[in-house]
Amino acid sequence: METTKYLIVGGGMTAEAAIEGIRAHDAEGGIVVVGAERHPPYKRPPLTKKLWSGDPEEKIWYDPALGGADAKLGRRIVGVDLDARRARDDRGGEYAYEQVLLATGSTPRRLGGTDDEVVYFRTLDDYRKLRAIAEGGAYVIVIGGGFIGSELAAALTGVGAKVTMVFPEATIAARVLPPDLGAFVTGYYRDKGVEVLAEQTVESVDKTRVELGSGRVLEADAVVAGLGILPVVEVAEGAGLAVDNGIVVDEYGRAGGRSDVFAAGDVANFPSPVLGRRFRVEHEDHARTHGRVVGANMAGANEPYRHLPFFYSDMFDLGYEAVGDVDPRLAMLEAWEEPNRKGVVAYVDAERRPRGFLLWDTWGKVDEAREVILAAAPLEAGALLG
Repeated sequence: METTKYLIVGGGMTAEAAIEGIRAHDAEGGIVVVGAERHPPYKRPPLTKKLWSGDPEEKIWYDPALGGADAKLGRRIVGVDLDARRARDDRGGEYAYEQVLLATGSTPRRLGGTDDEVVYFRTLDDYRKLRAIAEGGAYVIVIGGGFIGSELAAALTGVGAKVTMVFPEATIAARVLPPDLGAFVTGYYRDKGVEVLAEQTVESVDKTRVELGSGRVLEADAVVAGLGILPVVEVAEGAGLAVDNGIVVDEYGRAGGRSDVFAAGDVANFPSPVLGRRFRVEHEDHARTHGRVVGANMAGANEPYRHLPFFYSDMFDLGYEAVGDVDPRLAMLEAWEEPNRKGVVAYVDAERRPRGFLLWDTWGKVDEAREVILAAAPLEAGALLG
């Protein structure tokens, strides 16, 4: 049995950030990281962005030293005994710890059926597999029109693949963009050569053959799915921790009301005092910032998480940053320098107080947008930011 002060369950971006947080307050305490992937922690956003446009893989890696942590890669923690402070992995390894962090991340939603050849895009190995298929003019079906699906469709087209997108919503990125902007983006993708089949369902998938609800059958060289992700909570559930769309944590990242059990990143359901409700966020900024804060709290920092996470996306030569609660079911105020090409959208409550901002081809305004959300003053159309 291995004995360590800090045990981190999961080996992704959140784990790496947690190590940074621990080391800022405890330079010597032993850290063991157990991660299911065979790779050490790396940056995930380039997998759908810059790697496709020529950036080398060398740029995605974090510091291989990992703050002196002992990394156990290609292993998965399958059980944690909270009272005994013990954990075991799928190879029979056992770990004794003083503090444990569950940074188990998420897993892609699956279609079901005969889908063994579908690429459920999530990891570096998925990128390598899809890149090898796509180059040379392959035909790829992308199922899903959200964050991953829209970025992959643009990336695949950029390397010469023929792409068909299939999704049930009316427009691309319908869960983020205002309807009119979503319609513009959908038309833009079509202009770029992507076949966009909106408001279509998938009836069945058999290897690389896709039958739609309409009866149309598509035959491709590859099928890739971007259907969203589900938090990996089995270990937490087995340990008796509260789970509700992720592992329920307090503002310090503590789970189960304990001072020795934490969860962070996209598996954590955390309270946002700024926005007045709980969130589970699946983007890089939250994974890194929450991981760092919670890691520091494992080492005694006692720092509440107050951060408003942001995310960003590249869609051919369109792009945006977004911060806060970006939900098109909210009322929206819009201010455009150039319609659909450069502007700001504020997502507001019934009193016109901002809850989130979409910064469409408007860069360097995330911090300002955060301050406006924090001020919680009603907005006037046309003067959303300074």
